[in-house]
Amino acid sequence: MQGQTHGELNERGLEQAQQVAQRLASERVDAVVASDLHRAIQTAEIIAAPHGLPVMTTELLRERDWGSFTGRFIPELKGETWPDDIESETDLLLRARSFLIYITTTYPGCRVVAVGHGIINKAILAVYAGCSMREVQRMMNAEVRILTTSAERATSATVTTSAVTASTVASTAGSATAEASSTVTASTVASAE
Repeated sequence: MQGQTHGELNERGLEQAQQVAQRLASERVDAVVASDLHRAIQTAEIIAAPHGLPVMTTELLRERDWGSFTGRFIPELKGETWPDDIESETDLLLRARSFLIYITTTYPGCRVVAVGHGIINKAILAVYAGCSMREVQRMMNAEVRILTTSAERATSATVTTSAVTASTVASTAGSATAEASSTVTASTVASAE
């Protein structure tokens, strides 16, 4: 459970980041934003290099805070009661919504590569799709998913304890807000083990 520890990419993680960089090298990329954790920054720098772009960071893309479970081996946690210091799903979803608002208002009309972590990426996808996190397929390391959103759509998303609902789930392409839409390419960080 790495959680919000900085971590370091291993050889496989570096290879996975290179694969994403190669895949996106010929794509238009206007900005690269990453979690402020070292393992995500490493990944983002590799992806940004072919585009000659700096990497901007945000705490909004940090992995879920696992509290006192941080640093523990997942199979050893079976049957244990979750401590109160783990970031709640509601707080995680609110952070995901804040990220969508941040990205659409900071980079309107831009194609942004966002490098996050598995669970925060899943939360972002849940907010985007207006569904629960359980309904979102897990992102694998170095996986890329493309979202098109707008500031209006991001700010209209609401978070509830059991699910996320968005007022508008249709694509902004072709609409009056299309110029203000942002395309977010989300990539999980590669393995840091």
